[in-house]
Parts: sequence; C-alpha cells; structure tokens
Amino acid sequence: MNIKICISLLIAVAGLSAHADKVESLLAQMTLEEKIGQLTLLSSKWEITGPVAGKSYVDEVRSGQCGNIFNVPKAEYVRQLQKTAVEETRLGIPLLFGYDVIHGYKTIFPIPLGLASSWDMDAVERSARIAAVEAAASGITWTFAPMVDIARDPRWGRIAEGTGEDTYLSCEVAKANVRGFQGNDLSDPFTVAACMKHFAAYGAAQAGRDYHTVDMSERMLRDTYLPPFKAALDAGCVSVMTSFNEFNGVPASGNPFLLKTILRDEWKFDGVVVTDYNSINEMIAHGSAADQADAAVQALAAGVDMDMMSSAYLKQLKRLLAEGRVTIEQIDRSVRNVLRLKEKLGLFDNPYRYCDEQRERNLHCAAPHLKASREIAGKSMVLLKNEKNLLPMKTGKRIAVIGPLAKAQKDLLGTWCARGDKEMVTSVLDALIQVNGSNRVEFSEGCGVTNNDITGFAGAVAVARKSDLVVMVLGETAGMSGEAASRTSINLPGVQTELLREIKKTGKPIVLVLLNGRPLALEQEAGMADAILEAWHPGTEGGKAAADVLFGKINPSGKLPVTFPRNLGQVPIHYNMKNTGRPLAPAADKPKFQSRYIDSPNDPLYPFGFGLSYTDFQYSEITLSKSEIKPDETLTASVTVSNTGKIDGEEVVQMYIRDLVGSVTRPVKELKGFNKIFLKAGESQTVTFSIGEKELTFLRRDMTWGVEPGYFDLFIGTNSRDVQSSSFSIH
Repeated sequence: MNIKICISLLIAVAGLSAHADKVESLLAQMTLEEKIGQLTLLSSKWEITGPVAGKSYVDEVRSGQCGNIFNVPKAEYVRQLQKTAVEETRLGIPLLFGYDVIHGYKTIFPIPLGLASSWDMDAVERSARIAAVEAAASGITWTFAPMVDIARDPRWGRIAEGTGEDTYLSCEVAKANVRGFQGNDLSDPFTVAACMKHFAAYGAAQAGRDYHTVDMSERMLRDTYLPPFKAALDAGCVSVMTSFNEFNGVPASGNPFLLKTILRDEWKFDGVVVTDYNSINEMIAHGSAADQADAAVQALAAGVDMDMMSSAYLKQLKRLLAEGRVTIEQIDRSVRNVLRLKEKLGLFDNPYRYCDEQRERNLHCAAPHLKASREIAGKSMVLLKNEKNLLPMKTGKRIAVIGPLAKAQKDLLGTWCARGDKEMVTSVLDALIQVNGSNRVEFSEGCGVTNNDITGFAGAVAVARKSDLVVMVLGETAGMSGEAASRTSINLPGVQTELLREIKKTGKPIVLVLLNGRPLALEQEAGMADAILEAWHPGTEGGKAAADVLFGKINPSGKLPVTFPRNLGQVPIHYNMKNTGRPLAPAADKPKFQSRYIDSPNDPLYPFGFGLSYTDFQYSEITLSKSEIKPDETLTASVTVSNTGKIDGEEVVQMYIRDLVGSVTRPVKELKGFNKIFLKAGESQTVTFSIGEKELTFLRRDMTWGVEPGYFDLFIGTNSRDVQSSSFSIH
C-alpha cells in the first residue's frame, strides 16, 4: 500500500478515535439531569410550528435541562443561547439549533413537489446547498428535511412537501437533497445536518387527512414507502424524524418494528432519531400509552433519542429510571448519539462556527442565490396544455391579467417558506408588466381565492374584451397546502372556475397559470383554457420565472411527479397501479364486467411524467443489446431522441419496466431510470439505459429481495403513457 495512503488512514482512524474519546469522556462526566437535557428539544417562541407554544428557554439551557433548540432563525440570538450553553453550564456542551429549512431559508425555491417536477437532480442539490449556506450563516446546524414520504392522495396537504407518488424518483431526489444539505464534511460551517422524515408511511394517511391513521401491509411499506428513507440514509443522512401516524397499530414514536428492527438492526443506522412535534405525548391520544410516563418508556425503548416539545423525557426519565422502567444503558445510548452528531458538526471545536452575522448579511438572498432560484423555478414549471402554440407569448400584445393570485407575493413562497420575505417577491402581474410594459398590461382580480363573490366578474370580462389574450392566475393560497392543510375537494376553490367560464365567453385566447401545492382536478378548466402552465408555489423568484416561461425566455421542461386525476372520485390514482383480474380493455364495446367507472374514464387527465415543451421531441424504436439474459447479467436499451422543432429544449427521457409474471403481482409499469438531456433544434442524441439486478429486484413472495426469471416489457418515452415498447426475458 502507498505510504501516503497508510498515513492518511492512520490520521483518519486517529481522528475517529479522538472523536469517540471526546464523546465517551463527556458521557462519563455527565449527571443524569445533564443526560436527560441532551435528549430534550424545545422550540423558541420566535416561531410556532406546532400545537405547544415555545418560549426563550434561557433558564432551561443554563440549568442543563435543554440541550437542543429549534425555531431560532437569527445569528445574534443563536450566539446568545449558545454562549449560555457553552459558558454558563458545568460541562459547556453546545446546543444543536434546528429549523424547518424545507425549500430554502431566506432565498426560497419552489415547493418540494415543484422541485421534483424539474427531474433535475443537480438543480435539487443546488437548491439544498444554497438553503444550507444561508441557514448555517444564521446559526442553524440542523434542518428537518428532506421529507421523503410517498404521497398518492392529493387531499393530503403535505403532498406539497414531498416528491410525489413514485418510489424511484423520490429516492433520487432524497439523495440529492442530502448531498446538498450535508456536503462532504458536516463540520464545514456552510453545511447543515439533514433529517429524513417522517418515518414511516405518513404519506398514506387515510382519507388524505393529516395526522390520520395509516393501515398498510408490510409488503407495501417495504416495497413503496421505505426505499426513499434507505436512499437518504445511504447518501449519509445523519438523523431521522418519526411520523405522527401509527403503523400496524403502534404509533411511530413508540414503534420498535420501525425504529429498531428496520432502522437500527437491518439498516445499521447509528444517527439521531428525533420525534416530530409533541408526538410522544400524542401516544396517549392514540390510545397506546396510559400517560406521559408510559409514552416515554415506549419511545425510549423503541429507540427515540430526542424528544421534540413533549418534555416527556425531561419530566419522566429520572423517576422512570429510579423505578426500573427504563435503564441507564438506554439513556446513555441516546445521549451518545446526540453527542456524536454535535461532534460531527464541529461544535465541540468551535460552538460559534455557524452563527456569523456578517456572513448572514452577505449570503441571505445573495445575487447568485436569487439567480438560482429563478432558474430552478423555471425548470420546475410544467406545461400541461398549449393549443395552437399559443405559448410562448410575444411582447407587444395587449394582455389582460385576471385572477385573485395575479398580484400575490406571499403565496408564491408556498408552505414552510422559512424566512422568505414576501416583499422580495415579484408577482406574476408585475413580472409580466416588466416584460411587456405597463401600457400593454391591464389587470382585474375578478374574484377572491376562496369566497363566492362574483361582483368582480363584470370588470374582469370588460378587461378581457379589450385584450389580445388573457393570462389567468388561479389556484390555492400558500396556506391551503402543507401541514394541517388537507382538503376534501381538489377543485379550484371558490368561484375561480366560474370566473374562467365567464372569460371563456369573450372568445379571447386564455393562458391559465396555476399556483398551487397539490394536484388539482382540472377537467373543466382544461376544456376552457387554451394553454395551462403548472407553476406550483415557485418561490422568491417565481413570478419572474413564470414570465420567463410565458414569453419563451425559458423553454419549459418540467414533468409531473404525481398524477393529475380527472376528478376526486378516481383517487387514489397513480401510474404504477396493478392490474385487476378484469382489466379494462380500451377497445371493448361497452365493457360491462371490467374494472371501470360508469361515469368517468379510468385514465387520468395528466399522467405521471407528463409535461410539454415549446419544441417537439421524436423517439426512435428501442434497441436492445440482447433480448435474453441470465439473472446476474445486464442488458442495455437505447433510443435516439430528436428535437424536431425549431427551439432548443430539454427532455426527460423516462424508462419503465413491467414484470409480467412474478411470485407476487407487479405494477403495470415502474420507473427504473431517467435522463434529462438538452437538444438544440434539429439535434439528436442516443440515450442508453442499463438493465440488471438493480432494476429488476423486487420483494418476492417470501419477503426477500431478488430477481426472478420470466418475461418483461420495457418502455421508454416522454411520460408514463406515451412510450416506445420492447420486451426481454430472464432465464
């Protein structure tokens, strides 16, 4: 072995040993009260993100009762609290400072569902990197992100915080986020520790109602909902947050199957497990714990290291240890995990390295960050319809801008917008004026977002009649998605659809711009609008990005990470559902005894992976390197993609596989690869995918992962519906 490599390895081992020695030395010196303090996470009164109010907690920090704080988004305040912990306590153990840095800190990027629509992992990683840089400057050392919950019910408000319905895409986004937040070295003061959440299956809340019960098979859990967590862990994620829901009748914060059997034993996770807000106490309401003491016993036994806001550990562990209901080994295990994270962050070397007021002033909303926000927002927007190539618009036309969200600023930031400043947001209306001129843009609100007042319709119609075309900005407010924001309807709220219907009567071409945090049922709107741009809640620079797309400065390349149903009655609907024994035959004449609705087609309005461009892409037939392989062999599949239009553009080439016969039934297709490519007008590129054990492994009947011989269909195309197909076999 090279002598330099030997020296490097020795230094690395010595460093690890020194870190371990520091943690064990501290642990040996700590009193029981100090240990319990390290397992306690409390919220500052600065922001309220749950049902239990916070306060300053200076006294609790000074007494050692609180070893970790969240919701302190300012460097000056962080430094004050850190100084108290380091200089006014017996052992001087620094605090962790957590915050919900979900899609940006001061510079806000599109909501995570929008970021996933970019299908651009470099863009996702870059957004997380910028968020980490800005948050770290304010003293934040720990973000409660990424949320990697699979979500297939658009009623659930927190679908906005995740990456949609597909396991493969969600795994890729999870890894990109962890890389962006944590970088290569957690002790770098421009990084923050990531926390994958919510463990586990929170996205499957019954009826799409937040915090509701989850009931699914272990097969569904392992096959669909767990892989994004494992992907985040494999990318180096150092902490996990438990979910509010129960699994198999046991709340997640006291569930040993989730936290011990899977997370610790199978996956060998050695990081920090933290509860979600007050969830230990909520085990009482669930009916799995008789009182707070019982809940604390269950949580600690299951492997929860840190109690967020319940104060159950703080109030109960000392007595529970004396009664023999918990052990000092359990407490030490969790304290050790917390101290290791603080060591990894470099807080023992310099507890103030993350709070830098000068850096905070220089980096928050720095010009390069705003530029990235605008670019990534543009990449995240999805063109759903574009009849007669109405888009891109040309400058100089008289444009009527109509709708209750046209002037919105705060709503562009979306849910969980951290320290985003609405005053920095340019509305869609103002962005269009900046491009087209105030004398050629006229505005009318028309109606509110949620009320039923139609008195503004007449004014909106009058403005539309004077225009060459109409841009309608409709959708949901920021507060209509996110935590505790579930809806029983996924239609446009209020009388927005009725407003669109009135404007349609003018005969003017209509461009519909949607600002929303979830898939909407748009069957009526799609029949009235000539073009539809799904802009999501796009962030600080989202208004400008929308104008960039509408006027053609950006050629849209976003693709849906979640299916858009025709109506709520189709939900749950996702592209990778399974066949029934009586699948619908599309060509059948009045198929009576097949799996179908009598009042609606089976297929969605817009399928997973769908998104149009201002140019046209043509796919060749698929070429396979071989049509038959052994279980341990690999084949390649290639297509040539050509930009046959007149505009340069990006295309997401998607590969799907169907296992036709298995020991357990398999979905009609599953995403197993994608590649986002840029093609100049007239240019072609061959895209190749490898297909082997990684792509073909599944959870077999005996609950082991592996490949089975058989026949497979292969699909490559522009979305989950419009594909070229081929087939191969394994023998």
